[in-house]
Amino acid sequence: MAKKTTKKKTTKKPTAKSQPAASKKKIVRKKRNAADTGARLVDMANSVADQISREMDPGVHIPTRALSNVNFDKKSGLIVMGSNAQRRSFFNVGMAKKFMQTTLVAAGCKQLIDQKKTTSIRDLFYHTKHTIPGTKENTFDEQSESDPIIEDLEVAMASLREELGLFAEPKGAMVGPMVIEDNGDTIDLSKMGSGGWAIPSIVEDHIIKFKRGGAKFVLLIEKGAVWRRFSEDRFWEKHKCMIIHGGGQPPRGVRRLMWRMHQELKLPVYVLVDNDPWGYYIYSVVKQGSINLAFESQRMAIPAARFIGMSAYDAAKFDIPKAVSINLTEQDKRRAKEVAAYPWFASKPWQREIRQMLKLGVKLELEALSNKDFSFITEQYLPQKLKDKQWLD
Repeated sequence: MAKKTTKKKTTKKPTAKSQPAASKKKIVRKKRNAADTGARLVDMANSVADQISREMDPGVHIPTRALSNVNFDKKSGLIVMGSNAQRRSFFNVGMAKKFMQTTLVAAGCKQLIDQKKTTSIRDLFYHTKHTIPGTKENTFDEQSESDPIIEDLEVAMASLREELGLFAEPKGAMVGPMVIEDNGDTIDLSKMGSGGWAIPSIVEDHIIKFKRGGAKFVLLIEKGAVWRRFSEDRFWEKHKCMIIHGGGQPPRGVRRLMWRMHQELKLPVYVLVDNDPWGYYIYSVVKQGSINLAFESQRMAIPAARFIGMSAYDAAKFDIPKAVSINLTEQDKRRAKEVAAYPWFASKPWQREIRQMLKLGVKLELEALSNKDFSFITEQYLPQKLKDKQWLD
């Protein structure tokens, strides 16, 4: 029989710096569906069973989801995942529970795919939670344990959680001159009242279809409250655009939908966020992709997305009173320096932008523009920036 071990096996790869020219290969992902994901889950199960039959320590390889295992591909403008991986095995004392949890979550996802059903990540937590017979140990105690396992499985299967049959709570809304089909129902997004169309977690083309549209661009607004001002002022109607928000850091459904509108409808994407390090990072996730989902940057990130504001230079340009600015905290300053050190923020315009914010020592929220007038942001600020092309790429 295999012996117990606590040693972790890891394959090494360069850290999050630009890839060498020789490794810059264009990866083209084929269109996938639930059946493909189901087949990969079966392959994983068969591999574990085969290891057991040969009296080996059964295990699975999970790619490392960390900054040390991502690279910035300058050619594509995307954050891509490296090849570092960790073997999660049954006879490794430190990994045994996670190995068990991984197989439980995989079995639950395969069941969903076979039944052609979807469920929430909260539902899956309860579905896989039970007390192990003969012990007082639970498979999971909190959802905070199962959520990372789902993310690990996504990376291992090279599939989004939506392809595993899972969805998150809807977050975000959209309105504008477009007609879509949502799971068979035709919806006119220009007639959605004050709340807009709630963006679901699963927005793939077998669920959401673009039917007709007159939009010229997409505007992502960081906050729902500011989005409501744009909606109430019918900015989307005057400027023929889709306005969308994700309630802060946009969730996958919002990012995936914007990606589809950009790719399929050829609509430019603009990002409007607070002038602080966290706003910069929201833009970065939209443009280059995120570290956690680096394996899916090609289906989520929009390298051509433009940062339209707020800029550290806007206070002077638009005569915004100093009284509405907020002093940077020490945490803000540390985060700004971290963001400036990312290779995807290395361009001179972005380095100037971040230095200016640190030099001023203040940050600005989008709502600060209301000091001049409640509709200043929709009637003067953004129209002027679009007209003068005052954005960062």
